[in-house]
Amino acid sequence: MNDHPAPTHHVAVIGAGPAGLFAARTLAQSGVHVTLFNRDIKPGGLAEYGIYPDKETMKDGLRKQFVRIMADPNIEYYGNVRVGMQGDLSFDTLRGLGFDALLVTVGAQGTKWLGLPGEDLHGVYHAKDLVYHYNQLPPYTGMAFDLGRRVALIGAGNVMIDVAHWAVRALKVDEVIAVVRRGPADVKFTQHEFEAIAHNLDLAAFDAEMERCTPIMHAVGQDVQAARDFILKPLNKAFAPVSDTRFGFDFLASPTRMLGANGALTSLAVEETTLVQQGEETKSRNTGVTRVLDVDSVIFCIGDRVDDTFGLPLDKWGDFAKNPAPAFPIEGISYEAWDPATGQAIPGVFLAGWAREASHGLVGEARKDGTHGANAVLAALAAQPPKPYTVPNGRFNSLHDRLAALGHPVITTAHWARLDEIERQIAIERGLPSFKFGTNEEMLAALGFSGDPMLA
Repeated sequence: MNDHPAPTHHVAVIGAGPAGLFAARTLAQSGVHVTLFNRDIKPGGLAEYGIYPDKETMKDGLRKQFVRIMADPNIEYYGNVRVGMQGDLSFDTLRGLGFDALLVTVGAQGTKWLGLPGEDLHGVYHAKDLVYHYNQLPPYTGMAFDLGRRVALIGAGNVMIDVAHWAVRALKVDEVIAVVRRGPADVKFTQHEFEAIAHNLDLAAFDAEMERCTPIMHAVGQDVQAARDFILKPLNKAFAPVSDTRFGFDFLASPTRMLGANGALTSLAVEETTLVQQGEETKSRNTGVTRVLDVDSVIFCIGDRVDDTFGLPLDKWGDFAKNPAPAFPIEGISYEAWDPATGQAIPGVFLAGWAREASHGLVGEARKDGTHGANAVLAALAAQPPKPYTVPNGRFNSLHDRLAALGHPVITTAHWARLDEIERQIAIERGLPSFKFGTNEEMLAALGFSGDPMLA
């Protein structure tokens, strides 16, 4: 039963990952009619396509929350609709439809590269593409990624661990090397995530790395034993190994170029770094000493960036620009879109989740940020002069006409609920913990689409 207040405003939320879904819930519970747009057929975003596949309990718990959110009658869902300059609807088109506000929660849909020579070689990949691949996000499901037997991962966060998890336990490659620009005290992954591969850690090689790093760490006052203990503690709860893959760290090393022959990667050149103290911060500095690692693939696990074709201005760091002096801050944070060219806020446009700060936090942080973004929208709406709310008519008829004219199916909440049930039944029939269609075509066929843009 819906016990929300009668709708007073209409807000578009673009992006149905955790930030967008929890933002939509906050808005709907406050008496706002929400139109939720999503690039993918299924809602969930990071929770559906970013969490490692074997974390079934976590994923199932999140899906149950999403089901409750999507059941709110104040929320209407349109999936399989890409918003952007190269999408089905431009952002300017949405702004012109008369929404009282737009909240952008599309996540960081671009990939971050370092601009190094050889990044275009076969065998050089970005972690996001691989994560989407093994989590069965179309169209990445059907893409081929040739990692070979010796894999170098650039980075020291949870994404690096997730990709290593896949390489070690699913692909069972010979060796995985985490190339880390800084030292053992500066790794960013959590101990819980490392448990998946801790038993594959080459302890002799790790001891040698720690010995090599010790004088450099001591010089900047880092606790060598604490760093060692942090990395090794997950051994107490580590997963039983399923492969002979050797996992190791190459600390104090920064990639400089990928080397190859006939368009394919053959090795990775790195420059050794050292640690220096700058004020209260410890930073890495290149030493000029280079060496080459013989690897079959290089995977950059260095974070993501926003899609610069979405239609919002970027700041000098390549993120969506935010109002430096927000009118409606939440906990001192700006959620308001900004145009650096005019030096003005973009009226009625807000940012949350990874659209506000790329690659920041996991599902819990996205949930919190989406809720905060929704509260910023509510504060802005409350500051507007009161006006009567009318049941969707003209402007929404225009939206529906545009969606119907796209020439491809548009997914509603009812479609998604039916698809979810179909996949659950297939999992039961096959004795699997879960089942997921790997392509949009399979999902649409299961729903019975045969050319009509929308089902009744």
